[in-house]
Amino acid sequence: MEVERVQAIASLSLITDTIPAEFIRPEKEQPAITTFRGPVPEIPTIDLSDPDQEKVARSIAEASKEWGIFQVVNHGLPTDVITKLQAVGKEFFELPQEEKELYAKLPGSQGIEGYGTKFQKDLDGKKPWVDHLFHRIWPPSCINYQFWPKNPPSYREANEVYAKHLREVADKLFTSLSLGLGLEGHVLKEGSGGDDIVYLLKINYYPPCPRPDLTLGVLAHTDFCSLTILVPNEVPGLQVFKDDRWIDAKYIPNALIIHIGDQIEILSNGVYKSVLHRSTVDKGKARISWPVFLEPPAEFVVGPLPQLVNEENPPKYKAKNFKDYAYCKLNKLPQ
Repeated sequence: MEVERVQAIASLSLITDTIPAEFIRPEKEQPAITTFRGPVPEIPTIDLSDPDQEKVARSIAEASKEWGIFQVVNHGLPTDVITKLQAVGKEFFELPQEEKELYAKLPGSQGIEGYGTKFQKDLDGKKPWVDHLFHRIWPPSCINYQFWPKNPPSYREANEVYAKHLREVADKLFTSLSLGLGLEGHVLKEGSGGDDIVYLLKINYYPPCPRPDLTLGVLAHTDFCSLTILVPNEVPGLQVFKDDRWIDAKYIPNALIIHIGDQIEILSNGVYKSVLHRSTVDKGKARISWPVFLEPPAEFVVGPLPQLVNEENPPKYKAKNFKDYAYCKLNKLPQ
């Protein structure tokens, strides 16, 4: 059965100036109604190059407790590496449809990798306004090049170079997050899988939409993983739920957006908060984002760290292997 891609639907919708009913969210979710327009605090921005690394760790810990999300600047990931990653991803989504379909997720496959359209299981049958491409970029033993586009020809190199630099940023973040809990710097990385942590890249492609007031690109969710490190393009759209309000994330050129995921919330026994977020879309331009999800290996068991649990502060979460956690969450089953 041929899957209808949102990119194709968007081309027709721009002509008719309407969108199909299955993309119209209920009023309680429509961005025009639910986005907070008053003065709001901004998502914290943290300079990773600050020589006072204790201050960096404190700022990251504070943002992770209060917000579950922050932006980092001067992170050491070269601008040209980010620019190349963005260029090859954009080029892939601008290829003819039949060429993109060569990388489609296989029908009936339990795997997540490949080009596709619907990822979130929506109980009311509504669809998000987004197409995507998933593939793992680290470690080498997890990479399946079948899902890496061969066109543009520089796609592979751009992603491999990005993965190399990204791991250095991730190590800095894990260290700061551990220190912020009063633990040794290696603890949270080890608790998430250590050197076996899987880096899963997703490109979200949100085509221009004639009715951005009525639909969403990605529905409200928290990320399953430990950490998400995201590169956006210049079209804003990320929203964060804070103090019972949906607020817009400001676009900062060359910043990386860091989401605390469910596994870090579990490891920290609820001290750090996994961020509830969603994505809106734009009328005139395609919005594109490149999140990388840092996931424990499938059989790796994650639970509250013993150092953070005692009689006064018992474990708030069950220890569970990541595969089972992800299955329950994806199928909306209790954890």
